[in-house]
Amino acid sequence: MNLTDRVVVVTGGAGGIGSALARRFAAEGAAAVVVADLDGDAARAVAGTVGPVAHPVRVDVTDEEQVSALVADTERRYGRIDLFCANAGVATGGGVDAPDTDWDRAWRVNVLSHVYTARAVLPAMLARGGGHLLMTCSAAGVLTAVGDAPYTATKHAAVGFAEWLAITYRDRGIRVSALCPQGVDTAMLSEGLTAGHLGAKVIAASGAVLTPDQVADSVVAGLVEERFLILPHPEVAAYALRRAEDPDGWQAGLRKLVRRLTA
Repeated sequence: MNLTDRVVVVTGGAGGIGSALARRFAAEGAAAVVVADLDGDAARAVAGTVGPVAHPVRVDVTDEEQVSALVADTERRYGRIDLFCANAGVATGGGVDAPDTDWDRAWRVNVLSHVYTARAVLPAMLARGGGHLLMTCSAAGVLTAVGDAPYTATKHAAVGFAEWLAITYRDRGIRVSALCPQGVDTAMLSEGLTAGHLGAKVIAASGAVLTPDQVADSVVAGLVEERFLILPHPEVAAYALRRAEDPDGWQAGLRKLVRRLTA
């Protein structure tokens, strides 16, 4: 995926990783960058910083009709979508007793929005014989988000769905990447720390907290290499291997960290 002259859509584009991706894609020479977000005013503000190639759109990614309209409008406006970054996501900070509304919102934003995206963009991409889907799934999707049960469950589902798409459509020209960063300096992390959420404390104590721009650097490199797993924190691969080889030891280590942080 060479980003020069590409048409790109970024959901959750009004802040954090999404806004960094939008800026970086423009800097890489994208022909158009659609900045889509539930907060329309914030999307317009980010588009203003990205420059003339940016087009802001307000969209609720949990509404399939709105996702379909976003795709259709982009295809009418620019003729195609080369790269769709399904980046919107939510955390809850809750456990098994989190209210059903939190579980439902996490499911709809972190999983169903990816399903709606695939349904909307695949027909035209398959007809052209090419296209790339980038799904922001989080390291929680290959490890665990301690302290956030809905986030863990839905991010694992997101990685599973991304892998299914990659296996099913790669031979038909569709590339799929799962972006799985660990700690990133975004509002999601800072608000979690302010609220005292255990998961945010674990992330902050588990290694480097990257800037969104550093994550964008990793994304560009991963797209060029057409990697499935894009890991801005390379240590996540080692953690995943350790978790697979010794799940009991992996869990014991996390329990020890939790005891230290909650003592």
